[in-house]
Amino acid sequence: MAAWSVAARKVPTITVVFWVLKLLTTALGESLSDALINHYSPIPIVLGTGVVFALALGWQITRRRYETIAYWMAVVMVGIFGTMVADSVHVALHVPYAISAAVFGLALTVTFVLWHRAEGTLSIHEITTTRRELFYWATVCATFALGTALGDLTAATLHWGYALSTFIFAAVIVVPGLAFVSGRLGAITTFWTSYVLTRPLGASVADWLGKPTSHGGLGLVAWRVATGLALAFLVVMLATWRRERTVWGHWR
Repeated sequence: MAAWSVAARKVPTITVVFWVLKLLTTALGESLSDALINHYSPIPIVLGTGVVFALALGWQITRRRYETIAYWMAVVMVGIFGTMVADSVHVALHVPYAISAAVFGLALTVTFVLWHRAEGTLSIHEITTTRRELFYWATVCATFALGTALGDLTAATLHWGYALSTFIFAAVIVVPGLAFVSGRLGAITTFWTSYVLTRPLGASVADWLGKPTSHGGLGLVAWRVATGLALAFLVVMLATWRRERTVWGHWR
């Protein structure tokens, strides 16, 4: 039964590598989104990225069990497309970051409530059915949108800048882990709180590296940052794929 439950899961085991890949996808999503939007017409880029996002998510959902490449490509596309959509709410509709953060926070809360009412749990260790996986990806999308708004809120609206935002979110993301270790926070709450915080942390790092010095960044240019992050992501993902393929071979 234990072997079956592990084989049936659609999400990876939560390890240090999981968080490294998650942070890389958030930073990559921010930098690549900036690079594309700033160099090409926004409408076709957003629509084209939306199609790729749908294809990646469809590929992941149709897998019978967790597969490294399918899962992480879906996460990457959530990061890229989700960043474009969240930014469009502010740029095109002129919605203040404080309001968009509140709206995305409400959307995330509603998703959690509906998921828990339907399934009785928010544990990612029990993503073994299509319905649970759909709730999971809806939650992931909501966390990316909320995290994007929070990162922009601190950097732009509150004028903290990208460097200070990076250090603040790096400090804050440690808090849920410490609360869990001390027994003050449950595993599920710890996971989702940390998951939300990886988005503004990764985005703040990417913006700090890629934004011009006149805007508080280091001026490394979004394309260069995106290329470096993409290479780092591919190396870690492929190494993870090789290791997990060996592990899965023992279950078959």
